[in-house]
Amino acid sequence: MKQRIIGSYNKLKETNIISNFFNLSSIQISNILLLILIIPIITRAVGIVEFGVIMFATRFSQFAGAIINYGTGQSGVRDVAFNINDTKKLSNVFYNTLCIRVIIFFLFLVIMFALKWFPIRYYSYLLLSIPIVFAEVFNPLCFFIGAERLKIFNVINLASNIASVLGILIFIKSPNDAGWVNLILGMCSVIAYLGLLIHLIKRLQIPFYLPSKTGLLKIGKDNFYLTVNNLSVNLQQSIIIFALPMWGLEALLGPYSLCDRIIGQCRNLLITISNAFYPNAAHVYKQNLSLWNVYRRKTKYLLAGVFFAGSLLIFFLADFIVFTLSKEHNATAVLFLKIMAFVPTVSALNVLNVLDQLLKNNTVYIFRIAIVLFIVSLLTAFILLNFSNYPLVGSFTLIVEAIALLMYEFTVNKTLLQNA
Repeated sequence: MKQRIIGSYNKLKETNIISNFFNLSSIQISNILLLILIIPIITRAVGIVEFGVIMFATRFSQFAGAIINYGTGQSGVRDVAFNINDTKKLSNVFYNTLCIRVIIFFLFLVIMFALKWFPIRYYSYLLLSIPIVFAEVFNPLCFFIGAERLKIFNVINLASNIASVLGILIFIKSPNDAGWVNLILGMCSVIAYLGLLIHLIKRLQIPFYLPSKTGLLKIGKDNFYLTVNNLSVNLQQSIIIFALPMWGLEALLGPYSLCDRIIGQCRNLLITISNAFYPNAAHVYKQNLSLWNVYRRKTKYLLAGVFFAGSLLIFFLADFIVFTLSKEHNATAVLFLKIMAFVPTVSALNVLNVLDQLLKNNTVYIFRIAIVLFIVSLLTAFILLNFSNYPLVGSFTLIVEAIALLMYEFTVNKTLLQNA
């Protein structure tokens, strides 16, 4: 038994999975520490109501960032991993990715300028959140994951988070300063990501490549379905936050946003784990499909077990977590968090299903699921908010995640039968 464990460890060590996991986990731990530090600082300075508005603007920026990323955060990992030893192809991937992000960001700025003449709620908050969107143009995480060079990213990410906390401590003093929170967070990320990009270019000796129309159109076509899926996932998580003010339920925006941020960190941890496995999973998949299916099933249930233990911990410590982060014993937030505690478990069951479809490049299936889930999210939010029932509102994410799991399970089994 001991020899098997040692053998398994050595195999994982050879594939860089352990190194990738700990490096990506360090990024996630840094982000969790930022969450623990920054929420009490913000809520003490501006209050839980303004915190909800800040999160509203943050969600909008993340949605816009998902458009600007255009699926390159996922496809980029695969493309860099596949072409890491081919400098010319790596250069194509690198500069085509940056170029398409810049083009989409420019279009985003035009739209934001045009919205000035419309009665957009919290428009000033959205404007001050533009740096968060701009940071996504330079976000180099996919390049570092694909190249399996994450140590420097860890260090700079931690430094950026520390700078964000210090900036908020210095400049955010009252509710009137609330809108500037996202500006500080965004600018710290922009500076960090730009520096990391320059470092990567020098380290990998990536020559400049003038993006071609053909290359950009290829990304536009190949990543379209993936982008729609990402937007659907984003809306599944955000639509309830966007809808609460429209239904006159601003009082719930702060408590719900707080819990959403907590559960969001669990999602990010899942993404971290998925990204740690992604480069090796691509190699396993290329070698043998049967081996990949065994690998996928084992990893799926292992992850689900780990995250179920975490869900139980969140459920029983809900009041402590809410008080630690907000310095309030907010009954609504505690209720929301207890309901949402099991979302990470459902997501963990699904993460390898999504990775399976990405590796098989089944972007059409991903697109179809995304469209259905978007419709389901809209209908679910509409129904729950019309009942104005707090437990039902808190169950929104859990309902949508469960439906997503069922749909991906069906799709994975369908593709297995087709390949049999």
